[in-house]
Amino acid sequence: MSKIRPDELAPRLGDDGPFLLDIRPADEYRSDHIDGSHNLPVYDDLRAGDDDALRQRLDEIPRDRGVVTVCKMGIVAKRATGILDDEGYDATTLAGGMSGWRGYETGSLGYTLRSLLWKLR
Repeated sequence: MSKIRPDELAPRLGDDGPFLLDIRPADEYRSDHIDGSHNLPVYDDLRAGDDDALRQRLDEIPRDRGVVTVCKMGIVAKRATGILDDEGYDATTLAGGMSGWRGYETGSLGYTLRSLLWKLR
């Protein structure tokens, strides 16, 4: 299962870029999200082990482009990425989730240290 770092994703955003699938609850998505992302609020279901919540909504996710899954920290998004992989999608998880994305945008020390670790792996 693959991951993409925020600094790798940022230059790929736009009309020809990947489909950003934000799985967080709708209220969290409304308060903060990556521009151009699409919300399918299945986070709580996936966290509870209900994979069908996402599988029943696959028709809302395009098959003709890569998909980057986004959650709070990237952990539950890995589960979504696995489901999408199983269903034949080209899916990737945003490393660090929205927390990592905000850290990247602000240049926080935490993000800088985390990104160094990601690059070493």
